[in-house]
This record gives sequence, C-alpha cells and structure tokens, in this order.
Amino acid sequence: MVEALNERIDFEGHIPFYLQLKGFLQQRIDAGIWQPNDMLPSEAKLCKAYGISRTVVRQALREMEYEGQVYRRKGKGTFVAEPKIRESLAQRLTGFHQDMADQGLSTSDQVLFLGVVPADSKVANYLKLTVGEGVVKLRRLRHVEGEPIALVTAYLPEGLCGKVVEGDFRAQSLYTFLEREYGLVSAHGKRMIEAVVANEEEARLMQVKKGAPMVLLNSISYLEDGTPVEYYHAVHRGDRTRFEIELVRYRQPENLDGVLAKRTEKMPPSIEVRSKKKER
Repeated sequence: MVEALNERIDFEGHIPFYLQLKGFLQQRIDAGIWQPNDMLPSEAKLCKAYGISRTVVRQALREMEYEGQVYRRKGKGTFVAEPKIRESLAQRLTGFHQDMADQGLSTSDQVLFLGVVPADSKVANYLKLTVGEGVVKLRRLRHVEGEPIALVTAYLPEGLCGKVVEGDFRAQSLYTFLEREYGLVSAHGKRMIEAVVANEEEARLMQVKKGAPMVLLNSISYLEDGTPVEYYHAVHRGDRTRFEIELVRYRQPENLDGVLAKRTEKMPPSIEVRSKKKER
C-alpha cells in the first residue's frame, strides 16, 4: 500500500515544480519506502495530491526514467527500478569479482567458451601479436546475485599464459589466477566505453529484449614493462550497470606527461567513431 503523499509543492518558490516533485519521489525511493519493482502512484493521483498538471508529472517521471530510477510498463504504470550495479573504470585496475565483492554482492560465471584460437587482426594488434598467433579465448556470462549482467570475452597471449585453458572460471577471478600461476600483475591499462544496443544473442543470454540499451566496454591491460596481458570485450546491461570514474588532478602536469612518456605501448584511441557500415 502506498504511503500518503504529504509533501507540498512550493508554488511561490524559484524551483521548477517538476524538480520539486522529482525530489519528493526520489526521497521515498532512497529511504526505502518504495522498493524495487513497487508501482508508483498513478499520474492522476500525483496530480491531485500535489495540485500540479499532468505535464509536470510526466516531465518528472521522464527524467527519473532517463536516469534509471524508474521504468514504465505500457498500460500498467511506473515502477521503481532495480539499483544500478557499480563498476570502476579508472584509477583502480580491478576485476569484476573485486568490484562486486567491494559492494558485498555475490557473483557467478557461466563459461561459454574456453580454448585456444588464432588471433584476428584486431586482437593481434591490441596484444602485439601476429595475425593467426594462438590466443586463449575465455567467454563468460557473468551473474550478480543470480542475475545475468554482462557478457565478457577475454583474449590472452597463449605464449604468455597458456595454462589459463586449464582453469575453472565459474567462480574464480582471472586476475587472481594470472597472479597465482604466473606472477603476472596488471600495472596499467586502457578502457573504452560506448553505448550500444543488444543483438539477438546478447538479448537471449542476458534476458532482455533485442535492441535494449547496453554498455560496451573494451579494455587492454599491460604489465609493468608494457607487455599486453589481456584484451577483453564486454557488453553490460544498461538498465543494471553504472560505471564510476575516479579523477586525479596533477599539480604539475609534466609529471603526468613523464609517466605517459615511459610507456612503450601504442595506446588505442580514447574515442573511436565507428562507420555505420562497420558491424560489432
């Protein structure tokens, strides 16, 4: 049962009505009064309770939907969305297992493929290999609290860490395996992020509709000496994932330039504009 809506719109103030309404609704969600998948009051009830027009109500709900706080079902109403799962992008080069463990969330992986394949031109370029050279390919459907969240395909040089094919990665971190078996620790990396939509296979595996919003993450990790150790391609559910970026300000910019100058690898571009004819 929905609690009575007792807040009041300040009609004389300078804050737009829709922002005031949005704030009231957000407070209820943040306080746990409304739980994930609870239905919000109807537009008509919100109009009557707060003395505002349907246009104001729709603008507030539209912004909340855009920000991932609520979702709508045609003909049924507006519902509280599941909270986003956070993953780090910068400053800390951590793996998926560690990111989730830091939030107290349980993870499990379904291994879809694990074996050695010849490197295509893209993988060979990122891992500094020749086309056709052997790479270990590990493809996993990653779950958080039992829910499919990401489809991840990792590639590693067979000559550097071929024993990966012997590992059991249903509940084990790849980074932990590399450090334990080979003493390999990723020192720095490059991550590229873009918005995409789910293709038929991704939609089926992650239990969403084809064309649903997804976050595509491409990442390359390097050892201290600049040797590429892993390239991965990951598609995350856009409705359940939020990436966080930590920023550091350098008081002397030349310090950052000096760090970058010591790196011998050719980093991929931070932003790629893909041709419309190029398929993922």
